[in-house]
Amino acid sequence: MWPTLVANDARALIRFLVDAFGFTETVVHGEGDRVDHCELAWPLGGGIMLGSVREAPDNPWPLKPGTFGAYVVADDIDALYARAVAAGAEITRKPFDTDYGSRDFRARDPEGNLWSFGTYRGEPR
Repeated sequence: MWPTLVANDARALIRFLVDAFGFTETVVHGEGDRVDHCELAWPLGGGIMLGSVREAPDNPWPLKPGTFGAYVVADDIDALYARAVAAGAEITRKPFDTDYGSRDFRARDPEGNLWSFGTYRGEPR
């Protein structure tokens, strides 16, 4: 699964997601400030795709910037939290322990998207 989002300033968002949260830039297509397609890999597997918002009728992915939300599995929540704070992420909830055994924190990126990071990997199948 590849969650997708759009951004008003996609290049700045890419830099932020790499610096603050630790995504790895895999590929970025586009010219100048416009990003037609970007893939960012997550260290534990999977990743996201993103691009610049476009006006209709040239909008192949009609989402609004800042409306994305995701839960991302991570191993060291406190270290990731410290990295996000150092990079200027807007923290919406500091690290906390859940009643189901996860350690989580939440942040917003500069576009307003909500990111929740935690150690919960889901129930065994």
